[in-house]
This record gives sequence, C-alpha cells and structure tokens, in this order.
Amino acid sequence: MTRHARNSTAGSVYTYHEKKRDAKASGYGSLSERFSKDSIKGFDCCSLTLQPCRNPVVSADGYLFDKEAILEYYLAKKKEILRQQKEYEKQNKREENEKNELKAAAHRSQVEKFIATEKGEGMPENTPSTSSGSLSNMAGVKAKDLPSFWVPAMTPDAKPIIVPKPSTEIYCPVSGKLLKIKDLTDVKFTLAPKDDDERGKALISRQVRYMCPVTRDVLSNSVPCTILKPTGDVVTTECFEKLIKKDMIHPLTGKKLKEKDIITLQRGGTGFASVNDKLEATEARPSMMA
Repeated sequence: MTRHARNSTAGSVYTYHEKKRDAKASGYGSLSERFSKDSIKGFDCCSLTLQPCRNPVVSADGYLFDKEAILEYYLAKKKEILRQQKEYEKQNKREENEKNELKAAAHRSQVEKFIATEKGEGMPENTPSTSSGSLSNMAGVKAKDLPSFWVPAMTPDAKPIIVPKPSTEIYCPVSGKLLKIKDLTDVKFTLAPKDDDERGKALISRQVRYMCPVTRDVLSNSVPCTILKPTGDVVTTECFEKLIKKDMIHPLTGKKLKEKDIITLQRGGTGFASVNDKLEATEARPSMMA
C-alpha cells in the first residue's frame, strides 16, 4: 500500500490522525459530541416543565415559565419557608427552656450548698467525697460543674443540630435571582398561519407555531426574540434593533417605550446545555498511549 493511501501502513510514524481514528474505533480517548435540537428546550417552552407554555409568563431576566408551574413552585417554596420558620422557632424555644433549666439547677445547687453549710455538713472543696467506695465526679476541679445530667445539652452524646434563620425570599429556579410574582409579565405569542399540511393539527404538534407580529418572521430557537413588556408581544430582536429601538415607540399600540419595557427572551437551555452557550458534552474515557 502506498504511503499516500487513506489507510497507509507504510509510514514509520504513528500520526495524530491515525491515533484519533484508532482511539475512536476502540473506545479510547475523550468523546465530544454536540447536542442535537432534541436536547435543547424550545424557545416557547416552560423552564420548569420543558413543555410548550399554555399561559406563558416571563421573569425580569427573560426566562419563560408556564403560569401554573411557576405559581406551584412559588407556593411550594412558601410552604418550605414556613416549615423552616417553625423549626427555627422550636429551636429558639428549646434553647430558652434549656437556659431556664440550667439557671434552676444552679439555684438548687446554691440552696443545697447553703443548707449543708448551715447544718455544719459542708466539706472542703479539695476534699473528695466518697460514695460506695468511688470518687465523686463533682469533687475537686469539677466541683463547680452543675450536676444537670438530665438536661439534653449536658449529655455526652448530644449533638445539637443548629437550624439557621431561614430567608423569607424566593429565588428564580433558573437564574437564582430574587423572584417576585409582581415581576412576572404575561407573554403574548402571535400565531403563525397554518400550512395545508398542518391543518387540523394541534398547536403543540405544529412545526411552525409563532411569528413576529411586525415582520411576520417565523420564531424559532435560532431567532433571538425580544418581549415588549406593556403588551407582552414577542418580536424578533432584529425587528427591535432596526424598527423600534430608534424611536422607542410600540409598533402595535403607538405608545412610548422605556428601557425597562424591553425584555430579552432567553432561548434554549436545559439540564444538558445552558442557554445556547455550551452545546457540547465531553465524556472522559481511558487514553490510548502510542
């Protein structure tokens, strides 16, 4: 076989191309693969359920949620915070009770010591007392320790679990920023006209579902989108940059827009890829040495 052939074996050097080819065929070396469109969340899908939204709302950071899903999440977090607050209150009450028990034990110890001294039964502090032939554990250096072995905090094996004070704030499950229900904006997608092949099909089964209400361009994961907050209309970012940004006037209502009225819709992103920034996965496998 000639040295210029595709699978040349006449060369005296194990080339990089041959090493990569053999590693791929034998299962050695790191394997990199780009995610397909099936692994990326649709632009009109909820960030929690990963399904097309029925009642879409968007956060201030541009993450789309189904209204029912985000409200259930918010309610669940509220219940969790309430449970943590009750645990925290129980902990504070338990600590207060333990302090009161320690104070009562100290008071009883002082009263008993005073009564014993008045009766003339007092013993020097350095003199160890005996009980059944064994030294007392409250004599000598430990004479000032409280004999409160019944207090839970004084038991040797007690390991108190400290519950931190819970936060009352709820954060976005995607961005991790503060989430408030009043900051959610209703989103209005403009339906695209049906083709002859898609007549009679449900919205979720259609390939082309929505379009820009201004330019009539089809919306998809590959098209950056912008939400106009006053009405919730979704337009393409190209439409906003070329037609709306200059005068900042809503093209459908004619009203003046502000900077805070513009929300960039976050596209894609699942547990496998984050918002179209990282679309490749690498699996580390054993290396094949030359």
